[in-house]
Amino acid sequence: MHSTSILRGHRARSIAVLAAASIAALAACGSPSKAAGGSSGGSGSGSSGGSGGTTAAAAATGTPIKVGLVYSQTGPLAGYGKDYYEGFLAGLDYATHGTGAVNGHKIEVVQKDDAGDATKAVGAAKDLIGQGYHILAGSTASGVALQVAPLAAQNKVLFVSGPAATDGVTGINKYTFRSGRQTYQDIATAATFVGDLSGKHVTVLAQDSAFGQANVAAVKAVLGAKGAKVDAVLAPPSATDLTPFATQAKDAKPDLLFVAWAGTTAQALWTALSQQGVLDATTTVTGLDVRASYPVFASTGGKVSFLAHYVPGGTTNDAAKAMDAYLAKKGEQSDLFSPDGFTAAQMVVHAAENGDADVDTMVKNLEGWTFDGVKGPYTVRAADHALLQPMFQAKLDGTAPAVVKTLDPSDVAPPAKTIPAS
Repeated sequence: MHSTSILRGHRARSIAVLAAASIAALAACGSPSKAAGGSSGGSGSGSSGGSGGTTAAAAATGTPIKVGLVYSQTGPLAGYGKDYYEGFLAGLDYATHGTGAVNGHKIEVVQKDDAGDATKAVGAAKDLIGQGYHILAGSTASGVALQVAPLAAQNKVLFVSGPAATDGVTGINKYTFRSGRQTYQDIATAATFVGDLSGKHVTVLAQDSAFGQANVAAVKAVLGAKGAKVDAVLAPPSATDLTPFATQAKDAKPDLLFVAWAGTTAQALWTALSQQGVLDATTTVTGLDVRASYPVFASTGGKVSFLAHYVPGGTTNDAAKAMDAYLAKKGEQSDLFSPDGFTAAQMVVHAAENGDADVDTMVKNLEGWTFDGVKGPYTVRAADHALLQPMFQAKLDGTAPAVVKTLDPSDVAPPAKTIPAS
């Protein structure tokens, strides 16, 4: 998946962002919905709660629940993948009260590396399905998620896409869900930073990938609807010399430059934008990216404001505390996509609370489910499986991120789609 790099500045200038484990258990939790953080919705809802609930002492003697995580362990989005996986383990610990099991069913997790390559991901997914796996999760890249999702429908398995942000995952089929935000939510958040867009020129600077193209489409849909004229500068994902694209962005003379970027070339992009004077020539908007990017912004003298789908330390509810505590025990810190993994685990536990043999029941368990997660209240919209969730305006004090404003899930909700008949 990707981190949307969308920077903004209140002063007409800004800069922006750089981007087989087996869980065994001896006991099953007594209230899986409560453990998963659920409060209402779905066919198996429970009251809100976290890892501190009552647990049953029943042995995990039921048929194991097998989960296949297909994500980027290597490749340009490996850092995002690592955060996702560590977050998943933290979420699994939280949702099962530390048992690694739900209602007597041990949860077994196998990892497969797709390296951000759709062909590898499809091969890995087919292999897992052939082995009898009914639950897949984890796409880090948008292009990968769009290729794995059809397999879920064809084979009637549950697929919980991860950090992949493309809007195309939402409503793609009955069996596909998502544990992260989508591009529309990013751009709806960005729109809260700016005033009247009527007649304004907006340029999107992005990679020519599924993620980048989805951002262009979403900016046209959201900001274009507000009267903005939208065009784009797209760079090949493999490009390392980004000066020509920075120059094109400057020559476009936009009123607002919207940057959507992911992966290891982000720092090179922002260096090029700075050197070419782009950040002095126009207002630039981007999203808060991974912790490693913070020093770049610290050197800009506080010129940047950010939209964010997660701000480390920005929420202090039970789920957020549990994730941070789990990661701290491993010498890790939460980062941009840790919540996506955590949420995926909550969704898997809730879906499979009575086992994973009946996939249609797992789908029904998730549809309409409202639960408490790392960021606050989440809802899986029944109509199209969009994951409604809070979004944030954020700032950096030096290298310390902070929430400026929390946006209600309803304020940034994408338009509802209709899932095609299966």
